[in-house]
Amino acid sequence: MTATQETAPAQLKRAVGSGAAQGTGRTEVSEPAGTRGRTSIADVVVVKIAGMAAREIPGVHDMGGGLSRTLGAVRDRVPGGRPNLGRGVKVEVGQRQAAIDVELVVEYGFPVPDVARDVRENVISAVERITGLEVIEVNVAVNDVHLPGDDDQAGADSRVA
Repeated sequence: MTATQETAPAQLKRAVGSGAAQGTGRTEVSEPAGTRGRTSIADVVVVKIAGMAAREIPGVHDMGGGLSRTLGAVRDRVPGGRPNLGRGVKVEVGQRQAAIDVELVVEYGFPVPDVARDVRENVISAVERITGLEVIEVNVAVNDVHLPGDDDQAGADSRVA
């Protein structure tokens, strides 16, 4: 085995031995402390960051498809229930990159291409800033438009006569 093929425990033993021989009691490692080891980021972390970033954009009324919005509305009404920040967001996270899909409901009157562009920019900025991952794409699907009075109509339909 050559010196370049030395195993990690052997490298550690050599580093510890050289520090002890000098009487310092410290190891000699050439890498800074912040770079020793690996960091992994779970998909749910990226989902929550992307969901928060998308909701910050004016014109985004809600997120998710029809069924997920319906279930989310029920869940939001349960006492003690928390809103699902990840509703309408799907991600694929690798070691250094992420791809994100976002489903939106846009407020009536807001230009859909502008809202989609703003969501894309904000999601990329937030995910890259917070996680350090490179976002290779953000696909935006607009599933519905929220019309004025839609909330009033939903409330009237749900009342029992």
